[in-house]
Amino acid sequence: MDRLTNPAIVVLTQSAVDVAKTLHGALNGSELHLKTGLGDADQVFSDTTTHLQSLFKAGQPIIALCASGIVIRALASLLDDKWQEPPVLSVARDGGAVVPLLGGHRGANDLAQQIAGIISGTAAITTAGECRFKLALDTPPAGWELANKRAAGPVMAKMLDGAPVRLEGALPWIEENGLASDDSADLVLKATDRREEGDASTLVYHTKTLVLGLGCERGAGADEVIALAEQILSDNNLAPQSLAAIASIDVKADEAAIHQAAAHFGVEARFFPAARLEEETSKLANPSDVVFSEVGCHGVSEGAALAGAGQDGDLIAPKIKSQRATAAVARAPEPLDTDAIGRIRGHLSVVGIGPGQAAWRTPEATRLVAEAEELVGYGLYIDLLGDLAAGKERSDFPLGGEEDRCRYALEQAGTGKNVALICSGDAGIYAMGALVMELLDRDESNGGVSSSARRVSITNAPGVSALQAASARAGALLGHDFCTISLSDLLTPWETIEQRLKAAAEGDFVVAFYNPVSMRRRTQLARAREILLEKRPADTPVVLASNLGRPTEELKRRTLGSLEVDEVDMLTVVLVGSSQSQTFDTGSGGWHVYTPRGYAKKIDAPSSSGDANGEAAE
Repeated sequence: MDRLTNPAIVVLTQSAVDVAKTLHGALNGSELHLKTGLGDADQVFSDTTTHLQSLFKAGQPIIALCASGIVIRALASLLDDKWQEPPVLSVARDGGAVVPLLGGHRGANDLAQQIAGIISGTAAITTAGECRFKLALDTPPAGWELANKRAAGPVMAKMLDGAPVRLEGALPWIEENGLASDDSADLVLKATDRREEGDASTLVYHTKTLVLGLGCERGAGADEVIALAEQILSDNNLAPQSLAAIASIDVKADEAAIHQAAAHFGVEARFFPAARLEEETSKLANPSDVVFSEVGCHGVSEGAALAGAGQDGDLIAPKIKSQRATAAVARAPEPLDTDAIGRIRGHLSVVGIGPGQAAWRTPEATRLVAEAEELVGYGLYIDLLGDLAAGKERSDFPLGGEEDRCRYALEQAGTGKNVALICSGDAGIYAMGALVMELLDRDESNGGVSSSARRVSITNAPGVSALQAASARAGALLGHDFCTISLSDLLTPWETIEQRLKAAAEGDFVVAFYNPVSMRRRTQLARAREILLEKRPADTPVVLASNLGRPTEELKRRTLGSLEVDEVDMLTVVLVGSSQSQTFDTGSGGWHVYTPRGYAKKIDAPSSSGDANGEAAE
C-alpha cells in the first residue's frame, strides 16, 4: 500500500536495536533511525520529540520501538485530522507487543499484523469494527474506494448496536467475513462505479473497474485534456473514484498533459505499445486509418481504455474529441490491479550518496534508493549503501565504464522501471549527472539513447560533495571564493586544464583538485603546484582528504611548498588555500584551516543590513 511506503523504524535505546534491525531487514523500503550513540543508521537524531514530529509532519509512517506514552506526548499537539495522519505504531523493545496508535484505518492495523508476524509479537488491534466484525469499513482493500468516509463511524456504531445491513453490488471482502445481508435493512453497503455520494445510512464503495483512455497532440494543454476527461465521465454518469488508471500509447509516456490528468484524478498513468492497442481494433467504436498511419494502431483513446480493462473489458463510453485531445472509457467486470495495466513511465534517479557514510546521505537520496527497483553504478558506490541496497537488483559497472552505465540506466528506465544511478559525492559534480543529460541531448544517430529512454522522468538528487566534506573536516577552507578543477586529461586536453590553473592562480581562488593523480598520471599535480606557487606563498595551507566518511578516512595538513605527489592517490581530494587562507592548532592537538571572508575588517565599521559580506545577502 502506498500509505505504508518507507516507514521509519525509530529506536531510542540499545536494548531495542536488534529487534529494529530484524524489522529493517524484513520491511522493504524501511529506514532505520537511531538515537545518537546507538550506531550507524539511515538517519541519526538527538532530540526524540523533534524527530518524531518532523516524521509525522512529513507524512512518513512511524514504527517507534519505545513506550507508547513517549510517542503520544510527542505527537499530541499535532493531532488534527485522522483522515490525513500517517500510520504510527509503538513496538515494545523486546518485540512482544505491537500497538497501532494512529492511522489504524490508513494501514497501521495491517502493518501491526505484519510486524507481529515478523517478530512473533502480538498486535494489539483496538478499533471496534475490526475487533467484532474483522472489518474496517472506512478502509476498503485495493479495488474499492469509500465515497463518504465520515459516515463509516456512525454506520459501524449502529452495526455494533445490532442494526442489520443490506449489501448491494459485489463486495466480496465484506461477504467473506460472514456479514449477513438483510434485504429489509436500512443500513446499506453499496458497490457501484456510478456517481453516488451516499448518506448517513448508506456507504458507497466505488469499484476500481474503469480505465480512462486518453490521446492528445504533442504539447496539448492540461486544462483541455482534463476538461475532456471530466466531460466523458459526467456525460456517462461515471464516478471519478472508480478510475483504476488513465491509459495511453507509449509514445505519450512523457506527455505532461496525460500525467497532469492522472494527478488530477489521483490515479497512475499507464502506457501500451501501439501493437498492443492494435489488438483491440475489433472492439473499437471509431477505428481510424489516419491514426493507424501516424502511430501504428487504429485508435489510441479507445484502444488504450480497452487494453487497460483487459480481455473481458467493454467499451462503455466511445471516443469523444476536443480540439487537441480524445477520451474514451472501458469497464472491467471486476476491480483492476493497477500494477497489471500496461507499464508506468520509467523513472531514473541520479543519486549523489555523499562521500560514504549514511549520516551524510540526504533523506531524499535514501528515499529514492529505497523506491528504486534496480541500482546501477560503480560497485563500490553501491556497496557503500549497506543495508539500503540489500535484496535489490543491481548492475555493477567498472571504473571507465561511465557511458555504458549511464546508457544502461536510461534504457532500463525506458522499459518502465524505476532505476537509481548511484554516484558518490554529488552526482552533478564530476559524476554521472552531466553524462545522463548529454546522452538525452544527443540524437540517437549520434550516440544518444533510444526514443523510449528519452521519455523517462528524471530526478537529480544532490549529495554532499567530497570538496564540501573535506573543507568541513578541516575547518572552513571554502569560506571564501573557490573553484574546482579536475586534473584528469582523459576527456579534457591538458592545455585547457593548464589555462584554468593559471586563471585560478591569478584570481587567488581556493582550489579543489579532483582526480589529482592516477597510475599513469604523476606529473599534473606537480605542474599545478608550480603554477599556483607563482601567485601565492609556499606556506599556503593544503588539505589532503582521503576516504571521507569511511572507516579509513584520513586528513593531512600540508603547505603548497611541501606538497608531495606521492602522498596523493585517486581517492584523495586536494584542497589548496588562497593567499588569505589561515591555519591554527587547537588545544587538543588538532588543527583547523579556514579562509576568512573579511569580517575582521568590519569590526570598526558601522553596522549595516544586507551588506555584501553579510549573511542577509546569502
